[in-house]
Amino acid sequence: RWACQIEDHYSEHYGHYTPMDIEWAQDGIDGEFYIVQARPETVHSNNNHHRVVVSYSLAETGKEIIRGRAIGSRIGAGKARVLRSVRELGTFRDGDVLIADMTDPDWEPIMKRASAIVTNRGGRTCHAAIVSRELGIPCVVGTERATELLQLGQEITVSCAQGDSGIVYDGILQVTRSELHLDELPRTRTRIYLNLGNPEKAFQLSSLPVDGVGLARQEFIIADQVKVHPMAVCRFDEIEDAHTREQIRKLTSAYVEREEYYVDKLCEGIATIAAAFYPRPVILRLSDFKSNEYANLIGGYQFEEREENPMIGLRGASRYYNGRFAEAFALECKAIERVRKIIGLTNLKVMVPFCRTPDEGRRVIAEMRKNGLVQGDHGLEVFVMCELPSNVLAIDRFAEVFDGFSIGSNDLTQLILGLDRDSATVADLFDERNEAVKRALSMAIQGARKAGRPIGICGQAPSDFPDIVKFLVEEGIDSISLNEDAVIDTLKMVAHIEWEVFVSA
Repeated sequence: RWACQIEDHYSEHYGHYTPMDIEWAQDGIDGEFYIVQARPETVHSNNNHHRVVVSYSLAETGKEIIRGRAIGSRIGAGKARVLRSVRELGTFRDGDVLIADMTDPDWEPIMKRASAIVTNRGGRTCHAAIVSRELGIPCVVGTERATELLQLGQEITVSCAQGDSGIVYDGILQVTRSELHLDELPRTRTRIYLNLGNPEKAFQLSSLPVDGVGLARQEFIIADQVKVHPMAVCRFDEIEDAHTREQIRKLTSAYVEREEYYVDKLCEGIATIAAAFYPRPVILRLSDFKSNEYANLIGGYQFEEREENPMIGLRGASRYYNGRFAEAFALECKAIERVRKIIGLTNLKVMVPFCRTPDEGRRVIAEMRKNGLVQGDHGLEVFVMCELPSNVLAIDRFAEVFDGFSIGSNDLTQLILGLDRDSATVADLFDERNEAVKRALSMAIQGARKAGRPIGICGQAPSDFPDIVKFLVEEGIDSISLNEDAVIDTLKMVAHIEWEVFVSA
């Protein structure tokens, strides 16, 4: 309500609709909210006003000098201007690339004139990152040695268009700029979803022409934002290693109960993704770390047994009701319940991974119910990954337990072909286009449709292989969930295939 009042006020003041960038804080003692700053928002509103997605790419390769974390997705070029203090700001020229250890508000007058910014230190929320986003300037932070390796007057290209890594190249490289008018894209019968793990990218990627998120990976949130093994907060007093205990104390110091730290951080990450795409559906896969991956979290080694083959060991559904992990799953359920019931993001669905039998599925749903997540309550749908031969062969029985299916082509290929996809020795045999795998895909789609349940795919195969996309659409799959870089091309391809299959026929 406050945000709308502020937006209405400034829209009236400026005489036209003015989206606002509003910063706020909540008092940690009394819970009161305070508006601390409001100013016209310029980056996202300008991009989305005409429903145009602008993308940049390098038209040629160059010699890499240094890299760090990319802020934004643009590319800039110019002469390096290495500045070591605010006293040198007067030497800066329009179009230079600002090279500095870090920036602060005193640097903003020249940051507006820069073609790009590169810093030694800082992360995604540092001053340089925040200002560069507002200005729409490519920025690379955390390079550590930019002020040493880049020379005054050196011509360089700064690219943030190559994923999370920002790269500084020697010389002025040719850049290709392309515009995609979203209103001109076709609509498809097959729903196009997005695979997403990083909450930091959620609002940026929400402008893509997708129907929602088909796979929200919880593991990224746990590894990057929570960092600690859930059992290590549940059973902190049992931790033997003094260094591990101190790490956890520091992480959870702001919380009265250590379990609340885990729930709060997990809730924050999940809610960010669900909010960015609301009211479009977001399917959250419940935690699917393997034992060797869980062991790498803080405190994890004490609570994880060493398995000979973690790929087919204690993972997915079998963890949630297991006495060694049930306390941890309860925290996960509490975070999801908070997102849906307290925050109100009822577009969030959940998906159970690596569920071996229908009875195991019932045990998981019972465990969820025990922890406040009731299938059907407030429209809660519970999907299951179709990634085991048992899921395919008994799909009618699984359909009695779950509300829908999403094919995990990676694990399904692994188990159909009998190979460990983590093994480099047999990596050349891993092929989702194998005839046996395609037959399993067809059986799953037809079985789900016969049972009256929706079925999609969220595995890697459609993002990599156009012929798999064609096969899936012809089989009548309901949705395809893709990596961000495959969305546009696959959407166009699906529209063309649907025209050939359903219209021209």
